[in-house]
Amino acid sequence: MPGSASRPPRIAFLSFSRGEYDARTFRMAKSAVDAGFHVTVYARWHRGLAPVEERDGYRLIRAPRDWRYIVPGLRRIARRRYRAAMARPSSSWPASSAGAGDGKRRFRPLDRWHWWLRVREFPLRPMGWAVALDDVVEPADIWHGMWAGSLPALARMRRHHGGRTIYDSRDIFMKSRLFARLGRPGRSVLEWAERRWAHAADRVLTVNDPYADLLEQLLRIPRPEVVMNCRERWTPPTPRPDLIREALGLAAATGVVLYQGILTMERGIEQSMEAILAVPSAVLVLVGFGAMTDELAEAVSKPPYQGRVYLLPPVPPEDLLVWSASADALVMAIQPTTLNHRYTTPQKLFESMAAGVPVVASDLPGMATIVGETGAGVLCDPTSPASIAAAIESIVSAPPGERQAMRERALRAAHDRYNWDAQLGTLFGVYRELLPAGVTGPT
Repeated sequence: MPGSASRPPRIAFLSFSRGEYDARTFRMAKSAVDAGFHVTVYARWHRGLAPVEERDGYRLIRAPRDWRYIVPGLRRIARRRYRAAMARPSSSWPASSAGAGDGKRRFRPLDRWHWWLRVREFPLRPMGWAVALDDVVEPADIWHGMWAGSLPALARMRRHHGGRTIYDSRDIFMKSRLFARLGRPGRSVLEWAERRWAHAADRVLTVNDPYADLLEQLLRIPRPEVVMNCRERWTPPTPRPDLIREALGLAAATGVVLYQGILTMERGIEQSMEAILAVPSAVLVLVGFGAMTDELAEAVSKPPYQGRVYLLPPVPPEDLLVWSASADALVMAIQPTTLNHRYTTPQKLFESMAAGVPVVASDLPGMATIVGETGAGVLCDPTSPASIAAAIESIVSAPPGERQAMRERALRAAHDRYNWDAQLGTLFGVYRELLPAGVTGPT
């Protein structure tokens, strides 16, 4: 599966993230390396993170996402500032600053700052990141951009360096929590900007069929190809790992209900915390990072959550399945607050299947079909702590044989259908179509 005799095919992944926990990008990059591509991943730089990392056969390069880069008079100042900051050893930054973003995130009410904060997030910071990439980028045959934040960079890279572009729309961006509540006509302008950039991309991908149908309508594009956010086939070791109980010093009889992922609003974290209080035989363990980390750390340190809800730091993507396999159930009570949430099929759903762990999932159109057809868990009303508690109880208090059968159904679904190998045919088919003549793609 190598490229042409002169050189291998080149692909650049534009991950508009910090490049720490972007499991989808890392899976694609590793698969592309295995298929003979020369791979580079570009991410956002933040203090405490290395500007360049060597990963599994590819390099990860970070650039700042500062909107000042788009202003000629400010660009030189910003460039000088970031070059000095990025030259500092990662170890010289305070531990709390690593991955902390551009500073501690502050949530403001819907006041006169509201529009500026949203426009800064999209499109200004993405446009600044696109310009900052000029200092580090190398030519590529394919530019694969993640999230709407990559759209300005996709257009700029193709204009300056050639190649073909892919917009990987992993959300219904303008129907997500950050933008769904913005009023007209301002949101119309931002929707127009996303749609214009999406039209300029050579291909659009997304993560599930409902999203593909919605994006076809909202972006007015041909229906996107679907590459689901599945994990590699994996078989839990025997006996099962027990890392969570060991880390927290929990008794073997204590049920472990895991939430893993971004610690932010509208993911059902607060509702799941209330629910676990009604399930005396189990505890809730939160594993992740995000805007609510400090708030949650304070909440779990005192009643009524002390000893019932625990907070652990995030784990690297390569270690996540073994930690997930240590749980008795994985909860994802995502709230039905936006169209994006209603049709989501979060990565953690497929991670729970890959680890052979039953799920407690929101009874919403995106997840309900998969959970129902596989029998891999129990659906709940995510707005009702009582419904979440009942679903948790039905798993952790079930007879051992029933719990084992549910684990086996989850694992079988991952091995038979919902796995990364099943997605590679679509992904590499798109890559082959976009590669230039004379460069041989993956087979």
